[in-house]
Amino acid sequence: MSDTARGTSRRYGTRPTMKDVAARAGVGLKTVSRVVNGEPGVTPDTERRVQEAITALGFRRNDSARILRKGRTASIGLVLEDLADPFYGPLNRAVEEVARSHGALLINGSSAEDPAREQELVLALCARRVDGLVIIPAADDHRYLAPEIAAGIATVFVDRPAGRIDADVVLSDSFGGAQDAVAHLIAHGHRRIGFIGDQPRIHTAHERLRGYRTAMVAAGLPVDESWVSLGPTAPERVRSAATTMLAGPQPVTALFAGNNRVTVTAVRVLADHPRPVALVGFDDFELADLVNPAITVVAQDAARLGRTAAQLLFRRLDGADDAPRRMEIPTRLIPRGSGEIPPAES
Repeated sequence: MSDTARGTSRRYGTRPTMKDVAARAGVGLKTVSRVVNGEPGVTPDTERRVQEAITALGFRRNDSARILRKGRTASIGLVLEDLADPFYGPLNRAVEEVARSHGALLINGSSAEDPAREQELVLALCARRVDGLVIIPAADDHRYLAPEIAAGIATVFVDRPAGRIDADVVLSDSFGGAQDAVAHLIAHGHRRIGFIGDQPRIHTAHERLRGYRTAMVAAGLPVDESWVSLGPTAPERVRSAATTMLAGPQPVTALFAGNNRVTVTAVRVLADHPRPVALVGFDDFELADLVNPAITVVAQDAARLGRTAAQLLFRRLDGADDAPRRMEIPTRLIPRGSGEIPPAES
């Protein structure tokens, strides 16, 4: 008969201890410790009784104290913007693989692009004594991390630099990628090109807008401010911005979308538009090559971003104490069809 059937209840959140094992096996704590840690000095019969007690109780060794004696917890934290965003899947996996190769556990969470939530999550991870942090920042002021870094928590920022502190950062070339995207549209005959991006306080949105403007200026083209829209990437906001740009007597003939969420909404808007409109999106996304026309994108190497950041983190944990590094990963323009549509007669 099970314990539940006998009327006893399991207390979740409590685990059997060495003391429980010792009591069940009828031995001392030191004997249990020797068996658990594979030390000599225990007779075969005693070891068998201890192992039977371990199995019966479901005991598992608590490595926390042993690890802390070494000064490490063998764990790192990863703070993402949004766990549901497909961009972060390969990045997360790459960080995890590097951590695993160093015998470390990865703990991750999402800031939901909220600076207060980011700080709460980061400090919670610090309180749990992670050895290091990989952060995709939502905040623009990271002075709250200065005491933690001074205390020895290695920290690497990804995708966006830290705010108001010096720290390692690994970035995609957002500026160069945006330049390439807009230059590509210009090369296909477009002169009125709209840009829809993320919130202006976000580093990547700012850099992609800068790349857009730089490419237009380099081609000697004016930028009508009605062709530029920055803000939340919610579908309603993006749809409204795109619809406005595509209306009127002088509509844009091409759109440059600042990230994959904007691109997906733009694809839906353009599917209902009466005239063909060119589209280039920043970030690749699933099925981008299967829609008609397939979507031309500026692809980031998210896995390389994550791998490079994690390798830099473990380099710090291994003792590297040189000045904070800024590493930039190149992007790649992938022409697939949507970015090669010529301007329609307006």
